[in-house]
Amino acid sequence: MRIISGKYGRRRFDVPKNITARPTTDFARENIFNVLENLEGFEDKSACDLFAGTGAVSFEFLSRGCSYVTAVEKAPVQSAFIKKVAGILGDENIHVVKGDVFRFIEEASRAYDYVFADPPYDHPRFEEIPELILRSRLVKPGTVVIIEHSKNKDFSMLPGFNQRRAYGSVNFSIFLIE
Repeated sequence: MRIISGKYGRRRFDVPKNITARPTTDFARENIFNVLENLEGFEDKSACDLFAGTGAVSFEFLSRGCSYVTAVEKAPVQSAFIKKVAGILGDENIHVVKGDVFRFIEEASRAYDYVFADPPYDHPRFEEIPELILRSRLVKPGTVVIIEHSKNKDFSMLPGFNQRRAYGSVNFSIFLIE
């Protein structure tokens, strides 16, 4: 895993071989973060990374200036890896939640400036995830929601939809909450 830009830019970490996540490609991550930086910037913002996997997106948010990041990941290997990397970086501004994303969304008590979700493309509840996030207490006016998905998904009819970006086989739907 590579952190692309910011204070931890170009740092690399060996991902455990038994990890089951499908990490967002460096190319797609670099491009979507450039788009987000032009929308709002990251300095002193908060971010929530749902289905965090290796934590690459979480660490990109931290590296680029977010002051608080929550990474939600159910798998023990992945959540342990995120905690390990946070320890190596010595960054205490990341909070790792080892648990179910759906329960986290339902019980959310905090709103974020950014909410990023990269569920497994074959997740049986994939279709309902964007709407669950948009209706949750994770969002407030000004929140930017980013959903990573395959090209055959279309969330443009949901409230707050702003744009869709495609980088190779990776697609992002971006929502701006008013």
